[in-house]
Amino acid sequence: MARILTVGLAAALLAAIFAGVAVWHGWHWFQSGQSWFSEPAPKTGDERFEIAPGTGIAQISRQLADRGYLAHPRVWRAAARYLELDGQLQAGTYALDPDAVPAALLQQFVQGEVISYTLSIIEGTKTSEVLAQLRQAPGLKATLGPVDTATVMHQLGLGEGSGEGRFFPDTYRYRDGDTDAALLRQAYDRMQANLDDVWRSRAEDLPLKDPGELLTMASIIEKETGRPEDRGQISQVFSLRLRKGMRLQTDPTVIYGLGDAFDGNLRRRDLRRDTPYNSYTRDGLPPTPIALPGRAALEAAANPAAGDFLYFVSRGDGSSEFSRTLAEHNAAVRRFQLGQP
Repeated sequence: MARILTVGLAAALLAAIFAGVAVWHGWHWFQSGQSWFSEPAPKTGDERFEIAPGTGIAQISRQLADRGYLAHPRVWRAAARYLELDGQLQAGTYALDPDAVPAALLQQFVQGEVISYTLSIIEGTKTSEVLAQLRQAPGLKATLGPVDTATVMHQLGLGEGSGEGRFFPDTYRYRDGDTDAALLRQAYDRMQANLDDVWRSRAEDLPLKDPGELLTMASIIEKETGRPEDRGQISQVFSLRLRKGMRLQTDPTVIYGLGDAFDGNLRRRDLRRDTPYNSYTRDGLPPTPIALPGRAALEAAANPAAGDFLYFVSRGDGSSEFSRTLAEHNAAVRRFQLGQP
């Protein structure tokens, strides 16, 4: 009887030792990727790995094992459950490191370190140029179909009307598989937030009746500004002209109205060619913005600098020469544009 008990105790002790060694080995493998008993299968060479929404950890571990990333998928699942992380793996498309240890793979999925990209929308670009950017952006899913500036708002479910100027220029980060509509909606919301914020802090005597006109004015300032320090004074010129009932007479609106007919050289006949955007032939602001203004242009439009200038012309170095009278302006044109003394 004593012999039987001794053998039983020895067997139990041996089993406990083996179990302890197995647990230790499993944890060692989970932390280091090194296994005494087996090696992972050769890597398939495809480092992109997608976790679809609702995929369980058992299926994920089997897929990883099939592609050579896990030698012991059951141990990996057990470690995830022990750490109470098995329900926290995030869906998305991941770039797997072939040398990543099992613990690092789990951490990557829990933290949602998916493949991501950035897309920068630059101040002064047109919405049509942004739409072209989206069509070329890597990893971005196209859902809008054929869309242009005139129809993009409708496609996004934001109502009718032109989408020109309605998207905030900024750098946007998106995940592999995100949609073009989602990114555009984010840019639209960001513009609305900035526009509303700036409108609330506008000057009391501003000759603009609503945020839409502020957006249009800011887009013109954005296109006319060669030097950031001039934004406020350019805004002052346009604001004073509006108050006096003078036409804005700004070349960027003419260029926008010409569309594809503009060949890079603005001629005198172009200034006389009437379009809804020609501020030489039409009173007031154009019917829509002409570009995407940034925050600084919005603030300049809402709070013009002090002054009584009615004219400005480029000096050729990015800065502007401001004048109060037509005679002063004509002299500045001769000096800076024609090279005459």
